[in-house]
Amino acid sequence: MRLNIRDFESSARAALDPVHYDYVAGGARDEVTVRANEAAFRQLSLLPRVLRGREKRELDVSLFGSRASMPVLLSPTAFHRLAHPEGELATARAAAAAGAIMVVSMASTVAVEDVAAAARRAAPDRPTALWFQLYLQPDLDFTEALVRRATEAGCTALVVTVDSPVLGLSERNKRNGFTDLPEGMRCENLRELRGGEPGSVRQIVMSPELSWEHVDWLRRLTSLPILLKGVLHPEDARLAVRHGVDGLLLSNHGGRQLDTVPATIDLLPEMVDAVGGRVPILLDGGIRRGTDIVMALALGAAAVGIGRPVVWGLATDGERGVRSVLELLRQELDHTLALCGAGSLSELTPDLIRQVPAGRR
Repeated sequence: MRLNIRDFESSARAALDPVHYDYVAGGARDEVTVRANEAAFRQLSLLPRVLRGREKRELDVSLFGSRASMPVLLSPTAFHRLAHPEGELATARAAAAAGAIMVVSMASTVAVEDVAAAARRAAPDRPTALWFQLYLQPDLDFTEALVRRATEAGCTALVVTVDSPVLGLSERNKRNGFTDLPEGMRCENLRELRGGEPGSVRQIVMSPELSWEHVDWLRRLTSLPILLKGVLHPEDARLAVRHGVDGLLLSNHGGRQLDTVPATIDLLPEMVDAVGGRVPILLDGGIRRGTDIVMALALGAAAVGIGRPVVWGLATDGERGVRSVLELLRQELDHTLALCGAGSLSELTPDLIRQVPAGRR
């Protein structure tokens, strides 16, 4: 019986090749930030309201034109076929059936067109809620082609990862010799299409030369909403707003890029103040419980994302495993809202949050 997200992690660890488990679970260098993302939620407590008279809770949310049944989206994670043969196809079906937004990774092992088709088949009665994660490439023609592919496939927002001028160094991957995907597995979105036919597979280029000028270029290129993923400094948040960005996904890449950066939940209040309500802020990093979701929303996040739990569910039981993870978090969120005396997400406010005294941590 799997009663919580940790149970799915244990099942996934047993099911996965140890090298691939380490790839998913690990982070950069000493993994200080990996641990901090979860530990930071334990430094907070919830102070509930009572006697509010609400029989049912409203969990649905609208984000950048996408309607979702709850404020939990699937943050972009790469290489789902390492966890299950169907890879992102199974993930997309589970997300669509749950009414959750899925952010398709640029490093997906299934092409975005096929991911979108799987989502549409799983939930033909509702619009497909797919966004596309993009690493801006120095080759702007190739970047433009990727944006066009994602748009034509039905993705309705772009999530641009900006915290990766170079690749983070995972000592687990280095020890394990994990440098490439197994034979027969590729990042299908990196295949160049010529005349509608797939060609050679490119590599994702991490470029320290990228700048705000590239964000301006992308803003001129597309009318899709643009979210920046990986902005951590408040001044960069203010710059993002000035450069026409539509939203921010407050993320430290799950601790996989620069080690020792703060937990995202610790940064959230200052980032909310920096944007001053001009754009929504979403958050990922360390979400493992319904209480974590409520804390993030109370501190100003419009929604939260989950990464590793999705892969753990996929490794455990494919599509059903991902769906189970999503439904578990939905149940925990609803239960926590009831105990906090909230009937809707809009009733989650900062006054419900208290810092745990240092001596009790």
